[in-house]
Amino acid sequence: MNIRNSVALVTGANRGIGAALVAALLEAGAAKVYAAARDPGAVAVSDPRVVALALDVTDAASVRRAAIDASDVSLVINNAGVLEGGSALDTGLDSLDRQFAVNVGGPLAVTQAFAPALKASRGAVVNVLSVVGLAPMPGLAVYSASKAAAASLTAARRATLAVDGVSVHGVFPGPVDTDMAAGITLPKTAPAAVAAAILAGVEAGDEDIFPDAMAATVGPAWLADPKAIERQFAA
Repeated sequence: MNIRNSVALVTGANRGIGAALVAALLEAGAAKVYAAARDPGAVAVSDPRVVALALDVTDAASVRRAAIDASDVSLVINNAGVLEGGSALDTGLDSLDRQFAVNVGGPLAVTQAFAPALKASRGAVVNVLSVVGLAPMPGLAVYSASKAAAASLTAARRATLAVDGVSVHGVFPGPVDTDMAAGITLPKTAPAAVAAAILAGVEAGDEDIFPDAMAATVGPAWLADPKAIERQFAA
């Protein structure tokens, strides 16, 4: 799809990749951007095309209200996420519940709520996932599992929405220089570069988008030899 003149919604838009996506959408000529966050007052963008929208992706009533208030969308970017460290032996079920609620349930609920608008506009859905959704990192066991589940649902939604002309894109970034990834010591990519690559991938019609140098290496390598990437991440 074309970004210019689109009406986009970005979840988790108050910081990190979400804030960078809002800026990139404006730069690309989007007609309107709904910048969605649990606290819309935290959205610090003065452009008149930006509409700050209250949205808690884990709250069904909040998602329903947002779908009513932003019923003109043609592009939904499910970016809101939460990351908690821990191995498969020491992560509690409370952490599992939090991460799956946001990273898996959030995109599912938002896409379901906005499906009528997306079908009407023959628009697009973008799910921001992670390379650890392809192969897990042991220190991010539950986060990896949540992104793997979200990747599976992304493929399922792609098949379901294709009949209505809605494209579905999965984004698999490596470490990005955001507050959420502050504890990760690997080299990180600037959010603005990731956001620009995401939009370029959407316009190109790429189903799987690898928006940074690490992801661009890991993605094809995983497709060629998943076990090799699993062993690499385990190390």
